[in-house]
Amino acid sequence: MQRRGLLYVVSAPSGAGKTSLCKAIIDILPNLRHSVSHTTRSPRIGEVDGRDYHFVSNAEFDAMVADEAFVEWALVHGNRYGTAVASLESGRSDGCDLLFEIDCQGAAQLKERCPDAIFIFVLPPSFRELERRLKGRQTDSAEVIEQRLHNARSEMREMFWYDYLVINDNFDLASRQLQSILVATACRTEVLKDQVLCLFGELAS
Repeated sequence: MQRRGLLYVVSAPSGAGKTSLCKAIIDILPNLRHSVSHTTRSPRIGEVDGRDYHFVSNAEFDAMVADEAFVEWALVHGNRYGTAVASLESGRSDGCDLLFEIDCQGAAQLKERCPDAIFIFVLPPSFRELERRLKGRQTDSAEVIEQRLHNARSEMREMFWYDYLVINDNFDLASRQLQSILVATACRTEVLKDQVLCLFGELAS
């Protein structure tokens, strides 16, 4: 019997390293699939439409909102991001576990719609280190970096309603911790109960 796919939601302030951590574990766990969000922002160098994001115009995004095609969506740093209902449902019904990288606004919406999801917040080791990482990327102006640092303080106040916290100080350790959360969740009794009863039906009597 195939179990229904699990949902893992990872949030973090910009520069904390959530994307790198998620990429590090996506190939390790064979049943894990990255959920590809829709966004109105332009692709960055190296990003591929349909792999990193579904890049759409504002008009296309508006039409999807009007059609209630998103399970969650939010305005982040001047651009909109959303998770399509269709991609979520198709992945779960196929038995695939889905990994979401979304901001706190979208995560809060998803928690209301999908209370069985697992929510993980990634933290930098300090604000000083977060600033160093943002400047080291050399992709944003000083004003944008300052805005991201300001937003980080608000975002980090949301971390206490998440199920797990991962402090990304040592990358290898943080990636192992994230992987451990996903592996342990997939082995929970309520997740495997139906599968086990199909194998050992006599235990239910």
